[in-house]
Amino acid sequence: MIQLEHLSLSFGPQPVLRDFSLTLPTEGITALWGPSGCGKTTLLRVLAGLARPQEGRVVGLDPSCCALLFQEDRLLPWRTVEQHLSDVLPPQRLGEIPQWLELTELSGTQGLYPAQLSGGMARRLALARCLALGGELYLLDEPFTGVDPERARRILLRLRERELPLLLVTHQRDLLPLAHRVVELKGPPLELV
Repeated sequence: MIQLEHLSLSFGPQPVLRDFSLTLPTEGITALWGPSGCGKTTLLRVLAGLARPQEGRVVGLDPSCCALLFQEDRLLPWRTVEQHLSDVLPPQRLGEIPQWLELTELSGTQGLYPAQLSGGMARRLALARCLALGGELYLLDEPFTGVDPERARRILLRLRERELPLLLVTHQRDLLPLAHRVVELKGPPLELV
């Protein structure tokens, strides 16, 4: 279990987290659901070790063992689809590339560059790269932005079948039934509903 204990974090005068506590499992799919701007992304950044709370602590999670999918795709325009995955895989795991492309429904796109991909395809490539990176916990910030709902459901079902530990931030209500648990949030500052 991951314990978030009395976290506080402000950006200037604006508190995003104020004495925020939550227990999260390290298995299955947990969806963080709430309105834009309530603090979900900041919470993921704290878990990933990219933002330090001014008060409180996170117990039971080593940020170096997490794989984070940012809201932005962050693709390299000079690298092909296949190279985006080979960049994060050690040599002995390069044979996994086809399975990550199949999981995200990108088979056959190996030689394409980001400029040749639709917005939804680029998002799925960013997701495939994050999944290939591996980790004890995947922190996914809006992984299906621009992906059609049916395809998003299929991909999330595949991730569920693989029993990957996911902490998923989403605004897509139709994906919530596929999560093992849903944490409903509001804010700022971030709080449980």
